[in-house]
Amino acid sequence: MKKIFIPFLLIVLINSCGTTAHIEKSWRDPDVTVDVSKLHKVIVVALLKNEATRRSTEDKLAAMLNGKGVPSYNYLTKDIRQESEGRIRAQLMNEGFDGAIIMRLADVDKDIRYIPGTYSTYPGFYGRFWPYYWSAWPHYYQPGYYESTKTFTVETNVYSFANDNKLIWSGITTSVDPLNVDKLMQASAKAVFKKMKEEKFIVE
Repeated sequence: MKKIFIPFLLIVLINSCGTTAHIEKSWRDPDVTVDVSKLHKVIVVALLKNEATRRSTEDKLAAMLNGKGVPSYNYLTKDIRQESEGRIRAQLMNEGFDGAIIMRLADVDKDIRYIPGTYSTYPGFYGRFWPYYWSAWPHYYQPGYYESTKTFTVETNVYSFANDNKLIWSGITTSVDPLNVDKLMQASAKAVFKKMKEEKFIVE
């Protein structure tokens, strides 16, 4: 099996603080194995609309790489029309980057469902006021209500610069009602890392 040293998220220590994510589907290059002990440098890209959130997310993800991750906002602006692909590619190669991780919020699905009301049992004492009064308190009707949830879908792709910018791993994660975008991305990264270890895509 061909072994390519591609930096990836060292996220086993992530604490997602109540927000969890689940792998829906994934794909890996069967000819590639990542040797974590020989990683060098990776550029971390969070494709998020809000610039402040993007920077915060990239900072957190880069920090999880134990000094090997670099936020993309140091190199890339949000407006790609202002970028020179050739210049950026040359700069990243000259600075020793051998891979990239791109995470993006791919979809948000809102689900609204009706929870029907429930009736408690009726009191058994109807013949006298006081027995009925005292026994009726614990028995009541719980009205129905609407409950809404949001399912966030995050796509994660890993590319090898050493192998002609080839895609070597891709995964889709979902999270229901995450606390915030930062927690969403952290939980997604944790799920991705766990999946990669299970697939033996990553070795340590």
